[in-house]
Amino acid sequence: MVRIVDDHAPIRAAVDDLLTSVGFESMSYASARDFLRDDPVERPGCLILDVRMPELGGFDLQTELGRRGIRLPIIFVTGHGDIRMSVRALKAGAVDFLAKPFDDQMLIDAVNAAILEDIEHRRIHNRVAAVRARADLLAPGERLVMDMVVQGRTNREISTALNVAEITVKVRRATVMRKMQAETLPDLVRMSDELREAAV
Repeated sequence: MVRIVDDHAPIRAAVDDLLTSVGFESMSYASARDFLRDDPVERPGCLILDVRMPELGGFDLQTELGRRGIRLPIIFVTGHGDIRMSVRALKAGAVDFLAKPFDDQMLIDAVNAAILEDIEHRRIHNRVAAVRARADLLAPGERLVMDMVVQGRTNREISTALNVAEITVKVRRATVMRKMQAETLPDLVRMSDELREAAV
């Protein structure tokens, strides 16, 4: 779903008509506060956001979404843009920054890119959440073995480091592979990397 947040009704209507004409579902909001109050942010999509609005401007809304942990790709639009403003928007994570009046195809391309970005982000987020849930099933000793295995340590090295029998390490290692649903060591390494990157 494409959210349109702009205090100018004619612009909201024009953007809504354009998006609907090419098959997008959209919702329009006259203010950032209306959006924050009413939008179903759990639905995938993106946000077309006017930079300058009364009360809460586009950059303020972007900051508030970040504070709330809401990640929606943003396309900023403005009639008063400059290079510095566009750099600020892009550095803060915006997908695009368009000056009004903008070309219809440019907006459609930006929306396509933003929606693809959101789909990919949600796919990765869901995959990492599933890996994290499996890792939470590991007993502390199993987690230690997993951490050492993905570092490339042998069963004997792990046995010595943990002061347990090598057969115990083998059993824990097999349990880790089963609980993590890892078919190969590279699978386990990838999962470990994903967990580490998500924790940063």
